[in-house]
Amino acid sequence: MLELLPAPPADPLWDLAAEFAADPRPERLDLVLGVYRDATGATPVMAAVREAEIRLAERSASKEYRGPSGNTAFNRAMLSLVLGADGPAADRATAVQTVAGTGALRLLADLIRRTRPATTVWISDPAYVNHRPILEAAGLTVRTYTWPDMTADLRAARRDDVVLLQGCCHNPTGVDPSADEWEALAELAVRNGWVPFVDLAYHGLGDGLEPDLWATRMLAERVPEMLIAVSCSKNFGLYSDRTGCAVVIGSSRTALRHVETALQNAARTLYSMPPEHGAAVVTTVLEDAGLRAAWRTELDGMRARITANRADLVAHLGALGRGTQAESLARQKGMFSTLPLTPDDMRRLRRRFGIYGTASGRINIAGVPAHRIPYLAQGIAATLSTLDPARAARPTG
Repeated sequence: MLELLPAPPADPLWDLAAEFAADPRPERLDLVLGVYRDATGATPVMAAVREAEIRLAERSASKEYRGPSGNTAFNRAMLSLVLGADGPAADRATAVQTVAGTGALRLLADLIRRTRPATTVWISDPAYVNHRPILEAAGLTVRTYTWPDMTADLRAARRDDVVLLQGCCHNPTGVDPSADEWEALAELAVRNGWVPFVDLAYHGLGDGLEPDLWATRMLAERVPEMLIAVSCSKNFGLYSDRTGCAVVIGSSRTALRHVETALQNAARTLYSMPPEHGAAVVTTVLEDAGLRAAWRTELDGMRARITANRADLVAHLGALGRGTQAESLARQKGMFSTLPLTPDDMRRLRRRFGIYGTASGRINIAGVPAHRIPYLAQGIAATLSTLDPARAARPTG
């Protein structure tokens, strides 16, 4: 049997991560995977998360199954966080815990497939690398719209099509719509009858938690139906705990009567039920006023470091005569930035300078220690140079 298995395509991100791990150069920089790193290059456990874990360890009495919907207190906390404690859309929403944001995307894709098998799902171009594989694995038809100038393409989205949008800090570009553009999208969705499907993974790391949630809440209030995949990996630092939530908003409470059961059934066949630990941590943080305040303060600090990194990179590129390229980076936000480099340029950046980003030009700006920003800027500037690359000066630092 196994000899008949065709060679599957390798995951480009993890291939790059393995190449980085094997690179012996001490000056190398890993800007591939989307994890937050502090000024020393470490991915810390947030203080509020660590305190919540201590409390849970002291009072935990059982590891009993939670069921396919997961931790119901976590689900309520996620609805309150995402839609607002008094948000009008919360009264017509339901949620189930998932295996991170990826699990939420897949569960909601399965829900679309079971509800309307012929549905077309629109994703951005460029898109998060896993969007298309997840949707196609669920058996859905995928089309693309140009990002960020998407309005013209989305006029072709038909009634009951689904449009996958990133709620903030677009991955991979770091470019988000303006408030006016978001409102125009909401009007288009209502007028043409397509369903927004929001991937919410970086809230709190762009303009702040409330501003980053504004577009999702605005859409939820204006459209009759909506899907939201929520990740706790980035803003709680729970990468390996795989904590997420799938949210469905209907036109009424009655319209949701079969939704949770459908999501439970999908979960049962994929992974049975989600892990408890991360959900319990998030619930403990959000339900305790002191821990919630501490989490918000630390999240703001993470955002400030990311913003400072980007501003520092922009300044250094400008000083190296790359002001035009620096201007495009200055308009981006969140963990990722897209460099104005081709796949060949990114390969050159990796081979000559040990600076690892994806072929699309995406780098994790949150993964750069502050003192390495000058080295990164010098490597980018040298790669952009009109000189023969072999003659470009090697960066130092």
